[in-house]
Amino acid sequence: MIIIIIIIIIIIMAQLFCELGSAIIDGKKAPEKSMLYMASVQNENGQHVCGGFLVSNNFVVTAAHCDVVLGTHDLSRVEKTVKYIEKICQHPSYNSNIRENDILLLKVGGMDNTFYKGQPIQLPTSEININEKCSVAGWGNTECNIVGELRVVDVSIINRDVCKKEWSNLPVNVICAGKGLYISCSQGDLGGPLVCDGTAVGVASFYKNKDCDTPNVYTDISKSLTWINKVLKQNDC
Repeated sequence: MIIIIIIIIIIIMAQLFCELGSAIIDGKKAPEKSMLYMASVQNENGQHVCGGFLVSNNFVVTAAHCDVVLGTHDLSRVEKTVKYIEKICQHPSYNSNIRENDILLLKVGGMDNTFYKGQPIQLPTSEININEKCSVAGWGNTECNIVGELRVVDVSIINRDVCKKEWSNLPVNVICAGKGLYISCSQGDLGGPLVCDGTAVGVASFYKNKDCDTPNVYTDISKSLTWINKVLKQNDC
């Protein structure tokens, strides 16, 4: 199957269904062009499935459990430029059973700088601090009402020991955030970035839908930097 990537600010997309689109609940609208690294991972029918984000001019990060295609700010607009994935680079130690190392690099082919308006986000150089204020963004819905524009909400980083009380099989290389907030990333926002001070520190991996007492879980990007930098440097898996 050919996988298509849409990587400009304006894209066309089929209607999202509530059970697929799921949500940054009650977040605020992100200012236009404020998150040009964001990507919409879509299936072959043009339906939004997961989030993603640019880390270089020709690589996008998403969750390894997502099947892919991408876009950016407003999902209701009608202009588009289609790009193709040259290669899918799954983390070599990805464990689908527990979503350990749930991270994927997509090499984008055929970049046309005339139309390409994405802007890569910075990757971390160290581990994140507990209680640090961060943000998550995504498309999807509020209470199952379809929202085409990107929404964002603030979250705090949570201690791993606290997180393990809610997630008995918590993978090793993860970050927890968002306990006590009704903002569950649902399926449509998985794969998107956890952003702290302008740096993508995590990849949204899993959640408990509409459970404000359970933190959302993100793959810790700092634990995969050696692999990521190797792929980016050699421009290949």
